[in-house]
Amino acid sequence: MRMDTENTIWTVKFSSKASRQKAKLPPNIDDIWAALVTDLVLKGPAQPKWKNYGQLSGKKGEYHHCHLNAGRPTYVVVWQVFNRQVRVMEVRFVGTHEKVNYDRFK
Repeated sequence: MRMDTENTIWTVKFSSKASRQKAKLPPNIDDIWAALVTDLVLKGPAQPKWKNYGQLSGKKGEYHHCHLNAGRPTYVVVWQVFNRQVRVMEVRFVGTHEKVNYDRFK
């Protein structure tokens, strides 16, 4: 059975806030960030191999997060799945663990 690669690719968008936050990442974290985005596009929203990956529980939608590094400061990414059938998700937060407000996503 042949797998249609067009159906396996996800569209990853970025909120305006996440785009501004991404521009402020240090170069070494920016490289890790690029690897995460590639995984999101190719493998979808579930990323169990990334550090501290988890789905955020709540009623506002399907949110996921992971850490880009260990140590201090720890950089975190939060993304939301908008439509599983069309395969669209949006990165909503990119920044340090100290600045993320998980309650916004629950």
